[in-house]
Amino acid sequence: MRFSILTLFPDQVRNFLSESITGRAIKQGLIELDTINIRDFAENDYGKIDDTLYGGMTGLLIQCEPVYQAWKSTFGKDGDRPYTVYVSPKGKVLDQNRVMDLSKKDHICIICGHYEGIDDRVISEICDEEISIGDYVLTGGEIASVVIVDSVSRMVEGVLPSEDAYTNESHMSGTLEAPQYTKPPVWHEKEVPEVLKSGPMANIEEYYRIASLVETWQKRPDMLDKLTISAEDWEKMLAFKKSL
Repeated sequence: MRFSILTLFPDQVRNFLSESITGRAIKQGLIELDTINIRDFAENDYGKIDDTLYGGMTGLLIQCEPVYQAWKSTFGKDGDRPYTVYVSPKGKVLDQNRVMDLSKKDHICIICGHYEGIDDRVISEICDEEISIGDYVLTGGEIASVVIVDSVSRMVEGVLPSEDAYTNESHMSGTLEAPQYTKPPVWHEKEVPEVLKSGPMANIEEYYRIASLVETWQKRPDMLDKLTISAEDWEKMLAFKKSL
């Protein structure tokens, strides 16, 4: 899978993604990362790619043509254009379902804004969608772009050791992941639940299922609105919560 990131700060993007799991995936050729500096496509000799806003608004806006030419540079040899995303607080907030959809693309181009953003005319012409990583504003789109690359890369075959490494995680089933524990069995007088130490496996699986629902109920109750929970499971959840 190929990612092309259009940015004013390519080192910021590449330095983050060159570490850990994404870094190994790049070295192994499982994903390909291109960082394209929009300034390289400036229409002048001094790299200026922004200008003042019409209408008297304050700040500077990135111009259309440098973005357009940088985007065209990402096309394949046969002229295939990438699926193109603009990271923006106006976009639909990224969730796991969208991550899974994006992981099915062969080539994704992510455009990072800066200053007051990018002239809307080029965004409307070349972008397939706008994506936000949350309802807040960042100084630039670079952080959001690496969030998208990181989350999507984990879904690419071979990046993680097995499918179980991501299918059992938070948000994959519409709930948060259940609390997890490691050794020692007792820490600060807090003990690992007995069922996790003794089994059997069917009881462990049921424990995690109910614990996941309770964790979601306590921390993200809004997520339960999208689920159908039986009366029996509600009883189990109430009993589980009382036992904490």
